[in-house]
Amino acid sequence: MKTYLAIAVFTFFMALCGCEKQADMWVDDHGFSAPTKLTADLNKALGKELPLDDQQDFKDARRGLISSDENLKVVNPAMGTIWDQTAYTFMKGDAPASANPSLWRQARLNNIHGLFEVTKGIYQLRGFDLANMTLIQGRTGWIVVDPLIAKETSARAWAFAMQHLSPKPITAVIFTHSHIDHFGGATGILSPEKADAGKVRIIAPDGFMEESVSENVIAGIAMARRAHYMYGSRLPRSERGHIGTGLGKELAMGSIGILAPTEIITQTPEEKVIDGVRFVFQNVPASEAPAELTFYLPDLKTFCGAEIASHCLHNLYTLRGTKVRDALKWSRYINEAIDLFGEAEIHMGVHNWPIWGNDRVVEFLKMQRDVYAYIHDQTVRMANAGLTPREISAELEFPESMRTTFSNRGYYGTLSHNAKAVYQFYFGWYDANPANLNPLPPVESGKRYVQLMGGAEKVLAKAQMSYDKGEYRWTAEVLNHLVFAQPGNDKAKELLARTYDQLGYQAESGPWRDVYLTGAYELRHGGPEKGLYFSNAMELMKQTPISNFLTSMAVRLNGPKADGKNLVINLLFTDLNQSYVLHLENAVLHHKMAPLDPEANATLRITHQMFLDMALNTAGIKEFVLSDDIKIEGSKLDLIRFFTLLDKPKGKFNIVTP
Repeated sequence: MKTYLAIAVFTFFMALCGCEKQADMWVDDHGFSAPTKLTADLNKALGKELPLDDQQDFKDARRGLISSDENLKVVNPAMGTIWDQTAYTFMKGDAPASANPSLWRQARLNNIHGLFEVTKGIYQLRGFDLANMTLIQGRTGWIVVDPLIAKETSARAWAFAMQHLSPKPITAVIFTHSHIDHFGGATGILSPEKADAGKVRIIAPDGFMEESVSENVIAGIAMARRAHYMYGSRLPRSERGHIGTGLGKELAMGSIGILAPTEIITQTPEEKVIDGVRFVFQNVPASEAPAELTFYLPDLKTFCGAEIASHCLHNLYTLRGTKVRDALKWSRYINEAIDLFGEAEIHMGVHNWPIWGNDRVVEFLKMQRDVYAYIHDQTVRMANAGLTPREISAELEFPESMRTTFSNRGYYGTLSHNAKAVYQFYFGWYDANPANLNPLPPVESGKRYVQLMGGAEKVLAKAQMSYDKGEYRWTAEVLNHLVFAQPGNDKAKELLARTYDQLGYQAESGPWRDVYLTGAYELRHGGPEKGLYFSNAMELMKQTPISNFLTSMAVRLNGPKADGKNLVINLLFTDLNQSYVLHLENAVLHHKMAPLDPEANATLRITHQMFLDMALNTAGIKEFVLSDDIKIEGSKLDLIRFFTLLDKPKGKFNIVTP
């Protein structure tokens, strides 16, 4: 009590003295500083620019609520908490100064969770995971659309639904696209054995299996580490921490699997009758996902736009790192959907909440269509006028109609980084300025900048002055040089962390907020102690083509160590009756599916499961050597020499420090 009284008295004294700029020295339990007056004023000003008192989205998000689980928490005893919707109960009322009011509004909308009736025969489970699970009532059972990301959350959602709906069997599963939050929980509602028996129709877009299991294998280590930043997985759920992703609350961290499709959608339109329900499918590859579909239910006048249409501006490039998406193609798919399904009375997405009424549905789709077309067209126009990516992102603004439409706000993607994505799509990373062709790496550049600016103390003093003026972007740029030049400079790291706090509090994008605040968190607490483990995704990995894993081995080959070494290794999967030959030459690892090479240095006979354990680092060298699932022929020394040339990245690398 005395502590709180002292803080209150001191804060009151500071206000009387006009010393607001020091208020952010007060920190919460995780070290996050308070919002400065400038941050509070900017957030308040934005709130006045937007129609935050418009309650239509809240009415839509609550419409059709059958039941809500106020104690929604999913725990796996072996893995810990998988999902905790109760962690967001602090989010009530108006936004605090430490949160962008527009993002706070979106996050509160995504807090509304439970089982909802969209229309007669269609139900959605929202808030049980990042995505929605949709249930469509068929003649004899349930058609499930997108069974979430984790087995545990999917099972919990299904069980909750069956408490309130007619408990019938699952007759079909539809995967709208190849992102894991829409298929990873499939085994939570349907066993692989039942799926393999062929009694349940499993429908997915063309290329689904290849794309769903391949995206994260080759570059998965770096992508997963970056995802810590994009999704704020290390942040507390609090007013100064993570409040939501824009698309939903967060990623469920549970067991991941997949079910192979029995039917593939390859064209538009493609009509099917599934358990008595008429579907018209639209194939939309290379849009928000490499493999994606939408569908229309003509008898229910309901259009599911998958993820080509959402209650937010989506990503043309994701901050975790993926291939850039085609904005023009994306926009044209939405236009095609309007032409095909323009009579729809309901739009339901695989994230967020539905929309009712034909006029509202068409207007929503037009806005979504035009927002991606606008970013594409204007970015290319400005690039043709000679502007660089940073210049375009700084100058480009939406027209008034888009700025005040909540579904176009940058809660997930942003106009800034989406414009850069369009530039990258056409022109790549190079902006044509020779100074940016071969710049110095961060540490060396940082040291030279610090020296040029008169040394660390002067840099820190100037950065503090910029911080006090509220020039947070510039302060971050300056201090980043100092931290990379002197990673042990605690004063520089703390001021940079406080700077990232303010940038995070101001961000309208959930991922931007999480990136800034995770940077602040790691400047104060360091990087993660544990590396990455893939045991919870073993079912998914079993479906990954072996060639993908061999390619991932090639990108783990340490080129300098492999220089001058020439090896041929046979790899025979005894349970699959498949053989591959690996050639190491010129410090490059090649592979091909072929008969065993009799001249190989060594032959490794191994089961698929043991190979996965080895490739995913879930089996140690002892298990590898002693296992009955392995037989080695030829030179064991050469085989060991080969494996020692492969790096074993843990995904613990630093990001905000060298």
